[in-house]
Amino acid sequence: MNAHPIQNAAMEKKIVLVTGVSSGIGQASARALAHAGCVVYGSVRQLEHAQPIKGVTLVQLDVCEKASIDRAVATIIAREGRIDALVNNAGHNLIGAVEETEVVEVESLFDTNVLGVIRAIRAVLPSMRAQRAGRIINVSSVLGFLPGPYMGVYAASKHALEGLSESLDHEVRQFGIRVTLVQPSFTNTGFKMNTQRASTSIADYDFERELALDAIARASDEGTDAALVAGTIVEAALGKWKMRRTPAGQASLLAKLRRFMPAAPVDASLRRAFGLTKAKAHSGRS
Repeated sequence: MNAHPIQNAAMEKKIVLVTGVSSGIGQASARALAHAGCVVYGSVRQLEHAQPIKGVTLVQLDVCEKASIDRAVATIIAREGRIDALVNNAGHNLIGAVEETEVVEVESLFDTNVLGVIRAIRAVLPSMRAQRAGRIINVSSVLGFLPGPYMGVYAASKHALEGLSESLDHEVRQFGIRVTLVQPSFTNTGFKMNTQRASTSIADYDFERELALDAIARASDEGTDAALVAGTIVEAALGKWKMRRTPAGQASLLAKLRRFMPAAPVDASLRRAFGLTKAKAHSGRS
């Protein structure tokens, strides 16, 4: 197979670490980066249960454990001499009203989605600073710039990631390092199977929560293929720097609507998308 045209122009294989490649966007991205001619390392929490990915070297790495990240990064640098790009993909979701979500569940999700990213970034930055080059790609979501009813804690983690990424880019560009956000919309990656629900259930939220859950599941089943998001991640890793990249389709449209449409129509459209207008009709409340 021919290498990706961007990689051909570089004339040197890029060394890339992708976190969370067991399935979904991470797996598709690792495969696409390998196809583009990169030397790709993909992280999994349990090597013994991981499925091989053609062209990708799997490494054991748990983003919630600093020692695990440091060990994996040190191994790659010892073998390859450097890491040119880090793709922070590992993360998980949580469904439930904010009131239903226990603080320990919030802490767990932020430990992966935000602190896990920070741990990985801190592990690769010393070598990137030393080589005066690098690219950090953080996989966010359209819920990093939109609200997510009944996904409020997940949305909060992605909003945090957005602020972190943009701030970090200002800090590290003096060293030739740039940070990019990739903001996919709902992706067809087995939403119901891979989504955790809050442990507490409050009856007052039942009707609306289940409508929202059904709407989210449908949007995911009909959503963007992970390969399209992977293509955007390849562009983010190897192409010209841009702070934010939204895959073509719904994500790109939502970004434009959020930026250019008045707040009220955006709010109404979002409530329709999450099925909440049906909840209003059911309750009789405004």
